[in-house]
Amino acid sequence: MAGKDRNKGRQRGRGGAEAVVGQVDGGRAELEPDRERAGAWTLLIDGAPQSHVDLDDPAYLDFAYQRRIGHLIDLVAPARQPLNVVHLGGGAFTLARYTAATRPRSTQQVVEIDAALVAFVREHLPLDPQARVRVRAVDARAGLAKLPDGWADLVIADVFSGARTPAHLTSTEFLDDVRRVLAPTGWYVANLADGPPLAHLRGQIATVASRFTELALAADPVVWRGKRFGNAVLVAADRELPVAEFTRRVASDPHPGRVEHGRALADFAGGAAPVADASAVASPQPPLSVFR
Repeated sequence: MAGKDRNKGRQRGRGGAEAVVGQVDGGRAELEPDRERAGAWTLLIDGAPQSHVDLDDPAYLDFAYQRRIGHLIDLVAPARQPLNVVHLGGGAFTLARYTAATRPRSTQQVVEIDAALVAFVREHLPLDPQARVRVRAVDARAGLAKLPDGWADLVIADVFSGARTPAHLTSTEFLDDVRRVLAPTGWYVANLADGPPLAHLRGQIATVASRFTELALAADPVVWRGKRFGNAVLVAADRELPVAEFTRRVASDPHPGRVEHGRALADFAGGAAPVADASAVASPQPPLSVFR
C-alpha cells in the first residue's frame, strides 16, 4: 500500500498507452500508464496504489517505501551477489524485478494469494523469462510454511488485503516461521502502514523486537510525528545492521525519510506489548485522503 508518496497523475501515458482494467480476487485492478516514463505502470486495486513498475528499467523504484526496501536489498550483501529472497505479497512484482536486475542469478519466491492478480500482472507486465522468480498463488503464511529451514537471505513482507495488512501476518507466531526460513545472517523487512496514534506501528516494533536482536525503522518525518497516515519500512536481523548507510540513503531520497534504531526506537515503541495470534488485528484502514 502506498499513499501520497505516489505523485503521478491519472493520464494517458507517453506513446498513447491506455489504462488496463481487470477484475481480480481483491477487487478492481487497474494498470495506469506513467505519464512521465515510457514503459512504466502503476498498479491500483480498488483505487489504492499498490506497485509501480518500469519495464524498461526495473531498477527504478518510484514509491518511497519501495525505494527504502530497495536500499535494504542493496545493503544485505555485497553488490551483485545473488540472494535467496522470499516476497510475501506480489503486487506487480516490483521488488522481485529490482532484485533480478541488480543481483543477477538470485533465486526468488513470490507468495501472492490473489491468483487472478498474478495472472493479470503476468499477462500485461510479464516477468523476464531469464529471471529466477517462482510465483505461488497461496496465502502468505501458508506459502512461508512450505519453505525450507534457513533458505532465505531476505524475507520481505509487503502484504495488503485492500489497504490493510491481515492480522495473521502481524504476530509473534508468524515471525517464528520467518525466523525458521531465514538463514542465520538473513534479514526480515516489512512494509508497515499506520497513522495517528501509531498504535499498530508501535505494536509491530515490539513484536519484531521480541524475535530479533537488531531493528531499524524508516519513515517520513510526518509519519514519525503522528501527523499523517503513511508507510514505514522495518528491517530486523540477528546481526549488526548498516544503520549509518541506510540512514544516509533514506535521507538522500527524493522524498527524504528518517531512520531510528536502538534505544530511540525502543523509546518510540513506548512499552507496547508483542502481538500474538490470539490478539492480532489487521492494520488500520487508511483514510480516503491518503490516496488523493
